[in-house]
Amino acid sequence: MDCTPLFIKTLKASQGLVNLDETMISGVLMLLAEMTEKEITFLLSENRKDLSLADKDDPRYDRLELTRDRIKSIASDIRRVSELPSPLGKIISEYKKSNGLLITRVTVPFGVVGAIYEARPNVTFDVFSLCLKSGNACILKGGSDALNSNIAIVSIIRRVLNEFGLDGNVITLLPPGREETIQLLNARGFVDLLIPRGSKGLIEYVRENSSVPVIETGAGICHTYFDEYGDIEMGRNIINNAKTRRVSVCNALDCLIVHKSRLNDLPDLLQLCAESEVEIFADNDTFGALNDKYPASLLKRAVKESFGTEFLSKKMALKTVASLQEALDHISEFGSGHSEAIISENDSRIDTFLRMVDASAVYSNASTAFTDGAEFGLGAEIGISTQKLHARGPMALEELTTYKWIIRGDGQIRP
Repeated sequence: MDCTPLFIKTLKASQGLVNLDETMISGVLMLLAEMTEKEITFLLSENRKDLSLADKDDPRYDRLELTRDRIKSIASDIRRVSELPSPLGKIISEYKKSNGLLITRVTVPFGVVGAIYEARPNVTFDVFSLCLKSGNACILKGGSDALNSNIAIVSIIRRVLNEFGLDGNVITLLPPGREETIQLLNARGFVDLLIPRGSKGLIEYVRENSSVPVIETGAGICHTYFDEYGDIEMGRNIINNAKTRRVSVCNALDCLIVHKSRLNDLPDLLQLCAESEVEIFADNDTFGALNDKYPASLLKRAVKESFGTEFLSKKMALKTVASLQEALDHISEFGSGHSEAIISENDSRIDTFLRMVDASAVYSNASTAFTDGAEFGLGAEIGISTQKLHARGPMALEELTTYKWIIRGDGQIRP
């Protein structure tokens, strides 16, 4: 279908958002949170239609699935967003020139934000709530795998907007076809910013084919380095949490790097992972340390492709290093700039790691599972940027604003 009429309606609706006061925006979001909880049965019913067509063994199944607890958590995130201060109208800088001109730089919305994503109906809620709070309209291009879920969510959002007399076109859900994706990628003049969320292939496709500016939310190839000064009990819990808390998300651990002096501790370090049935792809040294001490059916020898892979499942690579520098080199070669961690009791090692690792989130003695907008106090997130231009790491309200210059005079002309 020709999406141009939809783009025009969304653009027009976005222009009306700048006149909304913060009280109304918060009211919309609070009612949306309430309606979301009231409509749990409806949302689960529509979500089951999508799940019935999905492969349970595909990592995307977990991302696609809605549960009562997940919907309640989504509603809580919407409430948190509603309670956050508006990111709009903030004075970034202000000064008065000798000629009397008052020059101010203030935060403003982008206008229309596009999102392309796969199998994540929660993203529909997140994008809308963050966009509305930051004064942006949104155009959503969800995957066919979540079509019924997304249609249901947008219908609830539009009912809430209608309650407040607001234009429902501030949120637009495009059909799931490929042609509609191509049109969105080339919607310059209608869409100000495009954010892809999903597989590495999707993100690369958007980056390479979009004429609209893109913020890249790259793959999450996450490492944890267990240093020679690492605490075993702390490491055991952190590693298992980072790997198994929710295996299909981008902040899940993909590769454990172990200092060679701690190879004898490896079976103890991975005890919880064994209980969680994590499949290990081990290099020669770690394989030898785990042989006969880790479930044989779950222990495999690593190949070249084991490193630099985002598994999105109960799989993890193991790498042995002889020094912190080797660990840093491995992360530099195979990391994606998402989240990296060190487990160590040596402050000097920790400081070096935190300073040298080039990633959007770098941890010491904590699980990479915390890389999340809500966990960072942002209310929710529209994505996790692995690039450095404009935004980096979890993106929320501030990252959905740009700025403009406002110049106030009283008749000045330039000589």
